[in-house]
Amino acid sequence: ERGLHRRQHVLHATEVDVARHRDVGLAGDVVLHEDAVLEGDDWMAHSLLSAPFNLGLLDPAEVVAGLLAGDVDDLGERIVRTYLAVWDASPGQGPMLAMLRSAVSHEDAAEMLRELLLRVILRPLTVGAGGSDPDLRAALVASQLVGLAITRYVLRLEPVTSASADELAPLLGPTLQRYLTGQLPGPPDGLQS
Repeated sequence: ERGLHRRQHVLHATEVDVARHRDVGLAGDVVLHEDAVLEGDDWMAHSLLSAPFNLGLLDPAEVVAGLLAGDVDDLGERIVRTYLAVWDASPGQGPMLAMLRSAVSHEDAAEMLRELLLRVILRPLTVGAGGSDPDLRAALVASQLVGLAITRYVLRLEPVTSASADELAPLLGPTLQRYLTGQLPGPPDGLQS
């Protein structure tokens, strides 16, 4: 019960800080109060990374199954649409921004985000898409998705920020599709997974 109360307190503190900073253009610069969590606490990183799941925004297994249910040739565009839908479903992108920013500044959070993105979501997608070297392909897809999140929700670069998912999917989807199913040139030795 103490853990649940603490998690709710952290999520509430995160939402309050995001809402407070949004008015001055600092949305997502989350400052968790000392009484909520100590900096560097593994629990904090876990809470921020699991926020989308705890808030009912998505179930990774359902997301992967849903994406793989369609034609593999459209998988790149479906990933972009789904990814943006998850981000846009998060109120003010608060929990999602907190998750991303936490991963940038805390190694434990970065490790958890890598695990979530690569092992839980993207590797199963690349295996399901049938391409060779699923670990490399998953990392390439992750590079594009994290870059999109930073461009759209952190830096807020126009016109990417105001573009709809339907506008961005055909622009970004082909790159993801090539990473998922296309012929990749032989990677340098350092990129072998």
